[in-house]
Amino acid sequence: MPVIDCRGLACPQPVVTTKKALDQQKEGEMIVIVDNSSSCNNVERFAQSQGCSVKIENKGQDFYLHIQKVVDEASIAKQEEKVKKVVVYINSDLLGAGDEALGSFLMKAFLKTLLDLDKKPDRLILINSGVLLAIEDSKVLDTLKTLSENGVEIVSCGTCLDFYKQKEKMRVGTISNMYDIIQSMMEADRLIRP
Repeated sequence: MPVIDCRGLACPQPVVTTKKALDQQKEGEMIVIVDNSSSCNNVERFAQSQGCSVKIENKGQDFYLHIQKVVDEASIAKQEEKVKKVVVYINSDLLGAGDEALGSFLMKAFLKTLLDLDKKPDRLILINSGVLLAIEDSKVLDTLKTLSENGVEIVSCGTCLDFYKQKEKMRVGTISNMYDIIQSMMEADRLIRP
């Protein structure tokens, strides 16, 4: 039985690591070890969302999640059919309101996590200060380039790039306009706005 030690990993890595382990295992039980209640709750919810049963065992300060995977091909196919076109709409170079350093860290984690998903978004829309993510010297430029290489269409608002005087520094994706942006949002089966 596989044992996956996620102690010391920052959010969302315990969930990402669990997902990778579940993807590699056909059926059966695995144990995921985490060292805090938030990670325990997140891994439990994720495993249950994948149709697994979860039993939690406390050992000192650690949580041992016994995850039982059963393959149900019909529910997997049904889940994949649900979402067809996914668009991610980002209107800031920071994620959330509050501390800028935390917002920058969260945006980096959000975009990195998109890479770890099996189903990647079809399109990533950057407007307002979100366009700053796609310019040279951006802390997430490599992640955006990898997303683009994996088939994610990245578009930046031309008006926004002009406003910030950064059009010449854009290094990934294409320049778009409000009509195209609104049209893709209207046609999306799911619109994600972090």
